[in-house]
Amino acid sequence: MRIVIVGHVDHGKSTLVGRLLNDSGSLPEGRVDAIRAMSERRGMPFEWSFVMDALKAERDQGITIDSAQIWFKSARRDYVIIDAPGHKEFLKNMITGAAAAEAAVLVIDAAEGVREQSRRHGYLLHLLGLRQIAVVVNKMDLVGYDQARYDAVVAEYTDYLAGIGVTATHFVPVAAREGGNIVERAAGTMPWYSGPTVLEALDGFVPAPALDDRPLRLPVQDVYKFDERRIIVGRIESGQLAVGDTIMVSPANKTVRVQTIEHWGKGVPPVVAGTGRSVGITFDEQIFIERGDVISHVEMPPVETDVFRARLFWLGHTPLTVGAGYLMKLATRQVRVTVDRIEKVIDAGSLAGADQGDGPQLVERNAVAEVVLRSRGLLALDEFRDLPNTGRFVLIEDYDTVGGGIISMDGYPDQRSAVTRKSTNITAVEHRVTAEARARRNGHTGGVLWLTGLSGAGKSTLAIELEQRLFAKGYQVFVLDGDNVRHGLNANLGFSPEDRTENIRRVGEVAALFAEAGFLVLTAFISPYRADRERARAAAGAGFHEVHVRADLDVCEGRDPKGLYAKARRGEIRDFTGIDAPYEPPAAPELVVDTGRLSIEEAVQSVMDYIERRFAIAR
Repeated sequence: MRIVIVGHVDHGKSTLVGRLLNDSGSLPEGRVDAIRAMSERRGMPFEWSFVMDALKAERDQGITIDSAQIWFKSARRDYVIIDAPGHKEFLKNMITGAAAAEAAVLVIDAAEGVREQSRRHGYLLHLLGLRQIAVVVNKMDLVGYDQARYDAVVAEYTDYLAGIGVTATHFVPVAAREGGNIVERAAGTMPWYSGPTVLEALDGFVPAPALDDRPLRLPVQDVYKFDERRIIVGRIESGQLAVGDTIMVSPANKTVRVQTIEHWGKGVPPVVAGTGRSVGITFDEQIFIERGDVISHVEMPPVETDVFRARLFWLGHTPLTVGAGYLMKLATRQVRVTVDRIEKVIDAGSLAGADQGDGPQLVERNAVAEVVLRSRGLLALDEFRDLPNTGRFVLIEDYDTVGGGIISMDGYPDQRSAVTRKSTNITAVEHRVTAEARARRNGHTGGVLWLTGLSGAGKSTLAIELEQRLFAKGYQVFVLDGDNVRHGLNANLGFSPEDRTENIRRVGEVAALFAEAGFLVLTAFISPYRADRERARAAAGAGFHEVHVRADLDVCEGRDPKGLYAKARRGEIRDFTGIDAPYEPPAAPELVVDTGRLSIEEAVQSVMDYIERRFAIAR
């Protein structure tokens, strides 16, 4: 088990680790004598922290600068202890160490109490997905082993952890320099404490589930060419791979069978490979595959998306801003991403979260934020809570790591089904009636006027009024309304992000067919995801016109014609757009109609004028 030790600078992390290794008999012979001689040369008392503080600068300044790792053994299991830096300037090194751990020990000085870094480190452990945390209240000897002081520290830090949804597995009072409650119980100095020692707390941690039993994820690192073979190589991050397996390559959605698992050296090639193994494989047919693609089994593929939410810790000297682009490293893929939205900036010390709204759209150094990132193409990834190894990333700017985060798809769909084509052996039939002939007869071109906006913005009201007026003027016109299509065409769809995407995919294709037949189609759909609207645009081609029916959330909620906002606020409707599900406004719509500012008549006339300019032709 890998355990990370974190805490505020000078709270005694390295001393705790040194004493733990010594008292458990894990130090090599002669190591204690070497530390004693080192301490004497510096004219200082015996310093247990020298066990871990290997750098001269660390020993001279009494701080941990880089993450150090050392093996350690208890009667129950083997451990890797990761001693992470506590100083604010070395947070990047702390995160690097903690990201590799299964559990954590967080050290707090009993005399100094809970400090800024104590809170920040607790939040970062939560951010990295660590849920097994033992809080060690150190230096009890400096407060006279006072139980009241220990209880006060425990109460303060328990309240803080509760604010981020974390419950500490254990609190342990110790005197690391003296060895109290590290391995042996300090019955003489702290008789009031009856909980586990530090070693017993570590032994009580539960190992993470075996990754061999999780879905297969093999990020492609490279493609080698030997004789007639193309060998795809990479490290299995989770799951198992066997010869004969049918696998899927994402994000291209290609399926092939594994023909061989290659290996270097003598012996029989393996037929099965598990998590952590670097492998080379060949397929039963040649397909194009490149670095960054992800291999999975067909039954349990990763998510495919070009937009996702992230909880991000920002390390850059320059603030993160909306619209800024960064290089994202996700497993073996490197891709440019843009900050689409900063939803919240969180003070890890006070836990005060500031919704960005119309305020400053930036994240300062050492702040934690909830952001939305967007890439130009589809990515294969996982939610961190499902598969951590393929659910976290780092951001790079000018060759420097400036941020790291974990992925969440909350409110956003897996787009795989929307881009997967299953039909085969099909041939398009050419029409004999041209679009030009239809336009001459109708007196207008066909097209799609796609009305998008929040619920209550006025999309259906506009569409129905426009349909009546346009029909009276001789237009071939029809409205596709969100509620109406769910009575028939899309009656089998719910309101999950994936069902919303499929709803819009179907409507987009139907609207494109209407437009091809010469109709002017008015669609009235929230259509919250930009990617879905872009697919509808691709289906209709040049005849697609996006109209943003804009109204602020408070205006829409004040109207609430169907009572849906009230139900969403009461928790009776989940994933409601604008409340607990995202709405992505158009980046460059052909027309914006602000119904919060315009009257119905003014809004209708604005769209009518646009239609007359763009669609009407001389008969």
